[in-house]
Amino acid sequence: MSPLKILFGIFVCLFTLLVVIFWIYCRSSRRKIKRLKQKHLLEYGDYSIQRHQARNRNESVETEEAIKFTEEELKKATKNYTSQILGEGVYGTIYKGNLSDQREVAIRKPKDGAPPIIHRHQFFEEVNVLSQLRHKNVVRVIGCCVDTPTPLLVYEYISNGTLYDHLHNKRGFRTLLSWEMRMKIAADAAAALAYLHYSTSTEIIHRDVQSRNILLDETHMAKLSDFGASRLIPENDQNQMSTLVQGTLGYLDPEYLRTKTLTEKSDVYSLGVVLVELLTSRVAFSFRSPEAERNLASFFVCLMEKDELYQILDHKILRDENKETVGKVADLANRCLRLKGRERPSMQQVAMELEGLKQTIIAENRRRQANFSRSPNQILLESPQNFYDYAVHVMGEGDGI
Repeated sequence: MSPLKILFGIFVCLFTLLVVIFWIYCRSSRRKIKRLKQKHLLEYGDYSIQRHQARNRNESVETEEAIKFTEEELKKATKNYTSQILGEGVYGTIYKGNLSDQREVAIRKPKDGAPPIIHRHQFFEEVNVLSQLRHKNVVRVIGCCVDTPTPLLVYEYISNGTLYDHLHNKRGFRTLLSWEMRMKIAADAAAALAYLHYSTSTEIIHRDVQSRNILLDETHMAKLSDFGASRLIPENDQNQMSTLVQGTLGYLDPEYLRTKTLTEKSDVYSLGVVLVELLTSRVAFSFRSPEAERNLASFFVCLMEKDELYQILDHKILRDENKETVGKVADLANRCLRLKGRERPSMQQVAMELEGLKQTIIAENRRRQANFSRSPNQILLESPQNFYDYAVHVMGEGDGI
């Protein structure tokens, strides 16, 4: 036999062996993928099949349970995460997405390097609870994707940006929020947190309350969003829970940072910082500010102790007629920012106080508008003092009055 034939035979044998090895590898990989899919189905169910079956039966796919999206669905909805960025924070980037059923959503994608979740089943159970939330001031959690090492959360889309955008003129939002609008936003945010703390089947601590996570709709109604850091508190541990410290610089509860024990009062502290933002139009933390003013909460508390509040207030919103309510909100914010959690008011108390102040402002505005709409003769007949007030309102104080 010639050497050429021998080499050819060896080549055929090697090629055949490689084909067999490749076939075995592919078969093994398919089995492995199948086992993983079966495991995934057992843990989470196959929502895509449920949706397909529902469409075939012309049934609505809207259910009370959280939707389990696939990674491919969310990539398609965001054009592989090249769509509009709605926000960016410690826990990831939020993209605008369009689902296959034409719904607009907000998708939070964790940043690269974020730690993977360990208990996926527990995570989905928590998302399922969040998806049950029904409150006008809470952004609805639609579902999640657990195909990735770190899960993605999907929320309803709110179109008018964040409170942070409007307060600090970011991303093209240049709305001058009046004092009345700021009070409405504060009351809305507190109502949402009180709902999470007291009115759900399982107490929920948000753990990342900040102006970037308060969204505004077209009517400037506030909606609390981004539950990526939220924790559900078990019924047998309603008072406190030890956990790794998470939060955003400037809003983080110093007691939680020191003790690593999470309570509802941590949310109260963070909301207190938001109240100070509404009072001052300053950011919660800035390295560009003088050292004494970098942390807004600390600077605010220091000025309150010195009775120098008006040094820090946003004077664009301050008027003679609202000085009293501004002072009351400042006092409430100061109580929320106390270093010891037990000395802070509950979120329920905060919500009730803010709602009461909001209603007071609404009533005062209606009274003022009613007085302004009456003729000078009517006011003069009622009382000389009323006429003087009317003249000051129209002409201003001066030598002519």
